[in-house]
Amino acid sequence: MRHAGLVLLRQRPGSASGVTFVTLEDESGVVNLVVWKNVADRWRRALLGSRLLEAAGTLQREGDVMHLVVNRLVDRSALLGGLDARSRDFH
Repeated sequence: MRHAGLVLLRQRPGSASGVTFVTLEDESGVVNLVVWKNVADRWRRALLGSRLLEAAGTLQREGDVMHLVVNRLVDRSALLGGLDARSRDFH
């Protein structure tokens, strides 16, 4: 599954064993990304620098909450043109 949206926030809690959590927003709402350390290392530039992010991976649903466990990231920020979209990040 692929999903794209504005990056709302990035979190890497100390208790999460190197996992980065990203929240994207699009016209339908928000989606939570789970990015394991090996994926984060491979796609680091897109993960940390994108304002508009495309993610591909496996969708997991726990009750009403959906998570996309990511295996690939693509920075699509160039599509935003001059739109000022800033995320709240851990760094």
